[in-house]
Amino acid sequence: MEAAHWYKMAADQETAEAQYSLGLLFAEGRGVVQSDSEAAKWYALAAKQGFPDAQYNMGILFHVGRGVVQNDEEAAKWWKKAAEQRVVLAVFNLGTVFECGRGVLQSDVEAARWYQKAAEQGYAETQYKLGLMFAEGCSVAQNDAEAVQWYRKAADQGHANAQCTLGVLFAEGLGVSQSDVEAMNWSRKAADQGYAEAQCNVGVLFETGRGVAQSNEAEAARWYQEAASQGFDDAQYKLGKLYGECRGVDRSVEEAVQWYQEAAEQRHTDARSRLAALLDNDGGVAV
Repeated sequence: MEAAHWYKMAADQETAEAQYSLGLLFAEGRGVVQSDSEAAKWYALAAKQGFPDAQYNMGILFHVGRGVVQNDEEAAKWWKKAAEQRVVLAVFNLGTVFECGRGVLQSDVEAARWYQKAAEQGYAETQYKLGLMFAEGCSVAQNDAEAVQWYRKAADQGHANAQCTLGVLFAEGLGVSQSDVEAMNWSRKAADQGYAEAQCNVGVLFETGRGVAQSNEAEAARWYQEAASQGFDDAQYKLGKLYGECRGVDRSVEEAVQWYQEAAEQRHTDARSRLAALLDNDGGVAV
């Protein structure tokens, strides 16, 4: 491949960007025979010249042991160098290694510091994680308002877990003014991305008539079905209940048993009780 030839020429002249690009070609096997060790060699040359993306990739290689001997300390070292140059994934990973104590002395305070840096750079996953830390008072002073602020930043970027969490907070009025409309708004955003917990929550809102014009058990059943099909135990239980009580769906003892059983096998306590009562009732429906 012509690109590999010219990258090699430039890399041999110690051009850091070319060394990094050549490393990428070897890592991906594009125009050259794939080789993790060759990728590591060229990344290392670029990283030692301070090329930030190469420093980040060296951290990855040491973290997983590709092309180099696995070494958590080396991974953390290279991620720190890249993080200091604002490579956001390196900033996030550095927070993770401090949280877990991999390659560094475990420190929740340092983890929070690096997570905050990544969040301030707009990285949605860290914004959500920082929201959790403020909500739980983990390594930072507990602050519901701060938690909501970070959840919203992540949610505005389409982070499904953050959207789902905001839906729950609005439904329960935790850290925000209670609003069923906002609860439905955020829950639906996450549900439309296929997030099972949010799909179940949308089902609850439709079933109870919260955040919508009126209760709609057929819509509730549809959303429970979406979540239940992904293995979400509470949705399986709620769907079984609708089938057993003939609400929103045609009555079907077989369907009720199936969904109760699937939830019960995941240790859902109410599903186990319902299933036992249903089977003990000679085919009758436990209500």
